[in-house]
Amino acid sequence: MAYNSLRDFLRRLEEEGQLLRIKEEVSLEPDVRTIACAATKSATGPAILFEKLRGYPDKQIAMNVHGSWANHALSLEMPKHTPVKAQFFEILRRWDRYPLKPKRITNAPVKQVILKDDFSLFKELPLFRVNPMDGGFYLSKACVAARDPEDPSNQNVGMYRMQVKDHKRLGIQISAQHDLAIFLRKAEEINQPLRVAVSISNDPSVPFVAVSPLKYNEDEYSMMGAIRGEALETVASEHGDLDVPAHAEIVIEGAITPRKRFIEGPFAEYPGSYSTSMMQVEIEVDTITRRRDTLIFENLYTGEPWTEIDYLQGLNTCATIYKQMKADFAEVEAVNAMYTHGYCTIISAKMRFGGFAKTLGCRLLSTPHGVTYPKIIIIVDEDVDPFDLNQVIWAMTVRFRPERDLVIIPNAPASTLDPAHLVRGLGTKIIIDAARPAYPDIPLSDAASVVIPTGVPFWIEEIQKRMAKP
Repeated sequence: MAYNSLRDFLRRLEEEGQLLRIKEEVSLEPDVRTIACAATKSATGPAILFEKLRGYPDKQIAMNVHGSWANHALSLEMPKHTPVKAQFFEILRRWDRYPLKPKRITNAPVKQVILKDDFSLFKELPLFRVNPMDGGFYLSKACVAARDPEDPSNQNVGMYRMQVKDHKRLGIQISAQHDLAIFLRKAEEINQPLRVAVSISNDPSVPFVAVSPLKYNEDEYSMMGAIRGEALETVASEHGDLDVPAHAEIVIEGAITPRKRFIEGPFAEYPGSYSTSMMQVEIEVDTITRRRDTLIFENLYTGEPWTEIDYLQGLNTCATIYKQMKADFAEVEAVNAMYTHGYCTIISAKMRFGGFAKTLGCRLLSTPHGVTYPKIIIIVDEDVDPFDLNQVIWAMTVRFRPERDLVIIPNAPASTLDPAHLVRGLGTKIIIDAARPAYPDIPLSDAASVVIPTGVPFWIEEIQKRMAKP
């Protein structure tokens, strides 16, 4: 059975020895982030539940919920020792169940308390700085629902960092490659606010899909159902214009003010560095709905990899890219985009002909995720496991010829959070062709001296035979 809520998943983690309850009273700073950081570096990577928070007797905090491959496997209802590669192919299998449309209900736990006037974000949430030099308090694992102003049937759910500015105001970072940025542009063209609903502390499938780089017109709620194997239960937002997860702990509703920007940041991001302060839009919060009993606030620690965000957005990014590339090129065998959100992406495939690896690298750069994030793209043969870095490095050392197999693409779209770039949002990408030579990359005059490794296509053997004849 799929998990209906974060609470269900925490119970399963505890049964499997992957939940650590902190029963002693802790301070929000620095205790929560310090312990969460330690959990990400531990061998087992357990989830942490802080049960007693100084100043918030009716609140708890959950951290590192997806913060290990064991937790990740359990979120998929697989044995906790399931290898990473096996999890990848299981995700691909579930991907094929899309769409499994959500089920709208009316009596939802998240609607037990409704606040429309007298509320404060500082009172409703036990806020803390995820890292000590963050520009403020951040919601780092919240899922944002919005609709396309021109096509209300297109509803998107994504995960964005949000800075709590005051009692009823949230800053939100929306990068140009995000679907929400397209919605915002359309709303600003007609000078209308963009309604959003922010759900916090969801069942594990919700953030898993929210950070997946689906196509623009693909429905995240229907993909959550596919991953879960059961339709996700949703409920109408208080304003009735959005769907929100029915079993979330809390939902924050509001509208993005059009054509206005305010300072947001800095924030410690997944590359392991603080991003700069930027001019971003803000959400004017007008409604909060939540559960009546003790609230569990789930947040996410980020820092130098690996931390929870790397586990959360690793395999789903691999699966999304794989499905999008496989639709065009059946030769693709597997994709590993787990490193720094795909800044380094490794693709294994059968080589159709000479130079084919470069074609695959370029195709990656045209996927929704590949447009910006990958900057080091490594293409290997089908006999190389892209999830085994020893094999990948071997392929690079014996099959990569720098003078012919390195492609450099300057002034390309890049992640705005990459600290290596001199211009934010613009950088250089490289494609490393670490596949063995394929015809016509092997001149006939050289074919007789080619050493044939295991699995080389039959036509190279045929060329050698013909060249050996008198």
